[in-house]
Amino acid sequence: MKKFAFALGAVVAGTFAVMASATVASAQEKLVISTWGGNWKEGVAIVGKEFTKRTGVEVEYITGGTLDRLAKAKVARDNPESDLINTTAHVGYLYHSDGLMEKLDWSKIPNAAKLYPMAKRSDYTVADYVYVYTPAFRTDLMPKDFKIDSWETLWGAEVAGKLGLPDFDPSHVIIAATKLAGVKPEEWDKVKPKLLELKKSIKAFYQSDATSQNLIRTGETPVQVLLNINGYHIQKLGIPVEIDVPKEGAVAGTDVWGINANSKKKALAEQFLNIALEPEMLAKLCNFHKCSPMSGEAKLDPEVAKLPGIFTSQEEIEKGAIVLDDKTYATLLPQWKAWFTENMMH
Repeated sequence: MKKFAFALGAVVAGTFAVMASATVASAQEKLVISTWGGNWKEGVAIVGKEFTKRTGVEVEYITGGTLDRLAKAKVARDNPESDLINTTAHVGYLYHSDGLMEKLDWSKIPNAAKLYPMAKRSDYTVADYVYVYTPAFRTDLMPKDFKIDSWETLWGAEVAGKLGLPDFDPSHVIIAATKLAGVKPEEWDKVKPKLLELKKSIKAFYQSDATSQNLIRTGETPVQVLLNINGYHIQKLGIPVEIDVPKEGAVAGTDVWGINANSKKKALAEQFLNIALEPEMLAKLCNFHKCSPMSGEAKLDPEVAKLPGIFTSQEEIEKGAIVLDDKTYATLLPQWKAWFTENMMH
């Protein structure tokens, strides 16, 4: 009896050892993603959950600001702390131009073939959706017939002392000014006098999505250039906000994915990307964020599809959005920020 008990104990112990080593192996096999916090992380986690369900591999998230994460990636370039990067398209350009991203093997990401051509931002980055920065206003705090059918309206007398703008990215209003003047964004020097004229309209600058929402909710800035996604959130709170897409177009923002150079989980990262770019997954993500998927095969909920600034085809994006290439955006943005801070915010 003792012999049997001993043998059984050895078998049980051996089984636990095997199970323990399997648990350690699966714990080690995890995919690490660098993204933003808040609802952006929640959106990525929609894909992460599906990825784990299909592969059994857990996903870990490292969150932080756009440029903070870029700075960390530069420091840890030889031994990156993440395997996948989710960032804005123009900052994606800064990553790959500095050798921080792997060249994408499109044959390993077949769902990328279902995307609009503009989704392949470079050999290193791929976009899953588009959002826009566009004018919006409180209908209860502006004249009854007030509309923003052109960016030019922001310079008008009705907006004097009422406008809210982001302080972290002046590109939207600068790009709009170049569009109104009929010049390229690279020729933005020509619109500096026009931008200075806008100072009379500006009431306040906001530093984050939360500040943007608060300024329009309290009515401190009844007119704003805001992220359309934030505008929908404000509407959901029952605040009467109208989001307009001017005839010149709204300024498009695009987020991208890239694989960290020196990641040891390249195959898993490719698997994740392929799942993320499935039309059904893009639809889920864009219904969640209320943004425009980079694929005509991604079917949005009808109530989301009809929102202003939501596009359901590449033609609609080209017609309704002002899209700047990532290299130009990345090159000009530091100049724009420096000039704007010095001349518009003081």
